[in-house]
Amino acid sequence: MSSVPTSSILIRGGTVVTAEAEYKHDVLVVGETIAAVGPWLDAPAGTRVIDASGAYVMPGGIDPHTHMELPFMGTVASEDFFTGTSAAAAGGTTMCIDFVIPGPKQSPLEAYRTWRGWAEKAACDYSFHVAVTSWSEQVREDMGVLTRDHGVNSFKHFMAYKNAIMCDDETLVNSFKTAKGLGALCTIHAENGELVYVLQKEIFERGFTGPEGHPMSRPPEVEGEAANRAIRIAEVLGVPIYLVHTSCIDALEAITRARLEGQQVFAEVLAQHLVIDDSVYQNPDWDAAAHYVMSPPFRSKEHQAALWRGLQAGMLQTTATDHCCFCTPQKRAGVDDFRKIPNGTGGVEDRMGVLWHHGVRTGKLSPSQFVAATSSSCAKIFNIFPQKGAIMAGADADIVIWDPAKTRTISAKTHHQNIDFNIYEGMEITGNAAITLSRGMVVWENDQLQTVRGRGQYVNRPCFAPFWDTQARRNLQDTRVPVVRKT
Repeated sequence: MSSVPTSSILIRGGTVVTAEAEYKHDVLVVGETIAAVGPWLDAPAGTRVIDASGAYVMPGGIDPHTHMELPFMGTVASEDFFTGTSAAAAGGTTMCIDFVIPGPKQSPLEAYRTWRGWAEKAACDYSFHVAVTSWSEQVREDMGVLTRDHGVNSFKHFMAYKNAIMCDDETLVNSFKTAKGLGALCTIHAENGELVYVLQKEIFERGFTGPEGHPMSRPPEVEGEAANRAIRIAEVLGVPIYLVHTSCIDALEAITRARLEGQQVFAEVLAQHLVIDDSVYQNPDWDAAAHYVMSPPFRSKEHQAALWRGLQAGMLQTTATDHCCFCTPQKRAGVDDFRKIPNGTGGVEDRMGVLWHHGVRTGKLSPSQFVAATSSSCAKIFNIFPQKGAIMAGADADIVIWDPAKTRTISAKTHHQNIDFNIYEGMEITGNAAITLSRGMVVWENDQLQTVRGRGQYVNRPCFAPFWDTQARRNLQDTRVPVVRKT
């Protein structure tokens, strides 16, 4: 297949799956957009016809939480925007929302420009959340510029990582109030950083210096407390909130209570938190255990069961990866002190396959729920639906042709992620991407990547103001946001 985008493609005979329904339709792609969806479509002369019989035709996945080439904990994530978005395409994901994380006292706008430069090499489309790591009038002004001129509609707040990027309550309140006025969404890493700091010191001094000390220093209670505090602050101020990487019952209970009370609270769960438990930290091989050091850490099996129920019930709306790769030599910076192990794992290539195998094939999720959790709900929450996350005329032709019978054994030996281990190593899954299209171009086919460096485009995400206070905006499942084109 040529790297030159095909002028038109007809996907024939597949089952189209959206977040709302399944139906036997063809999908015609012309250029970078979906031109038509319907039965037995005619195609222009020269159209490539892809036989999708026996396969599902779904919106390309959107991963709302990645960290490509992130400077963090004295090193830099090994995955860059080209390798990372290429690996994503191999797994059926066609867009990532990454994070701009300013250093302490750094201008968010300055940091945003730096990340935009790094991302110019991306193979598939991308956007950015921007973190608020300190507070000043400059930060307030930058938030306005970012929303108005740069298509940023979400701001990240770390309640962990004391003495680095942690927000105190004063910063949370000021940033939340500003975001509300702009019509932006506040996203939250919910862990009580003060408690983590104290527990890390105590546990290290008790002699737990290896990876097993990491989950001990970040028990579920520290996540639950921070989640509830952020939700209550948002409730008082009347601002919508989105909690990233929900990992435990404690946080899920706070989210569920707030949603049942009518508060605008949204939350994601990581694919790996659904299928990997905290026994990984007991591996006597230091390197093997350190590979799983991330925050929040992996939890015991009862938390996994609760997270599945939360996803099934709609209390958790999106699935992500927190894809932040540090290779084994980088992890070994903390060989004598778990507090110095760079936090992060991979998974952008495996999210959709893992979720299909453990979710759809087990009956926990329907194919439509799978589409919602991997694509459409994210597009709606972050205001890019139906440009993304949809199979309909006028939408971007970000499409995955999904073979439900295709098997794969996940391994670092065969994956496309730029990391020397895989947290799912040896897991056999059934259901994988057969063909992936990014804006009309085939980027994955016959188990081969065909991505082009720099072809990815930045996606603007306009703010919601003044609509947050309307009843229609309270039910995103019924929202239809106009297509917003990229600049």
